[in-house]
Amino acid sequence: MFAGYLKLLPVFLFFIPGVIAYALLQKGTIHFSLEDADQALPALITQLLPTGLKGLAIAGLLAALMSSLSSAFNSSSTLLTIDFYQKMKPKATEKDLVRFGRLATIVLVVLSLGWIPFMNALMDGGIFHYLQSIQAYISPPIAAVFLFGLFFKWINARGAIVALWTGFAVGLFRLVMEFLNNNGSIEVAADGSLAYFLDINFLHFALFLFLFCSAVLMLVSKMGFPQPAASLAMVTFQKKAKATFRWTSDMVLTVVLVVLVLLLWWVFSPLGVG
Repeated sequence: MFAGYLKLLPVFLFFIPGVIAYALLQKGTIHFSLEDADQALPALITQLLPTGLKGLAIAGLLAALMSSLSSAFNSSSTLLTIDFYQKMKPKATEKDLVRFGRLATIVLVVLSLGWIPFMNALMDGGIFHYLQSIQAYISPPIAAVFLFGLFFKWINARGAIVALWTGFAVGLFRLVMEFLNNNGSIEVAADGSLAYFLDINFLHFALFLFLFCSAVLMLVSKMGFPQPAASLAMVTFQKKAKATFRWTSDMVLTVVLVVLVLLLWWVFSPLGVG
């Protein structure tokens, strides 16, 4: 019984901040006239929470940040160690792998610190806009390869590699050009094709990049040979016998969460209080 109530906790934790923000908007405590959108959360913390809970909220944010960074660095160093170093040196001992993993983590941290100065020119719309735009330039090729590779058995490894590298090149080109344009390093003609390319909303760009990578993936795969059936058994969607559908608590909570997301989007969109 307790486990069932525990599943509801993430739903309420997601929905309650939206309700509080809506109430504060109605009272005029917060408003949409903030010059910097990144100040919305600090405004909620400073104006709403008492002194003790302010420290707790900041500690929670720092803990979430450290958790995300540690998992990202750990995953990246593991990929470099297993997929590259171990392939190049198959006879490497466990000690060698651990040593290389630690070195890879240090290099990744240094590279991440070196990226900080470039963030200023890419954060015109705030930190949320920056994070989402970076994801829009990186994720579509991965999503295309994963989804098509999961459901279509004729997708092969060569098509996946070509789609990933092509999508990465296009996304990186957009990111570099956007940085140079915002930084004033290049002059972009207002009626040129590059200006049109840079003016595409990052969400629309993500959709176009996904479709482009999907087309490259399918074209290259059709020109080659499919993977052996034995190697696809555990990595592709397999049809099973029909099962009777029944509502479970997880399905109900998923529907509730989707409805709440749509509700919050409507409330804070131009159709609502936005």
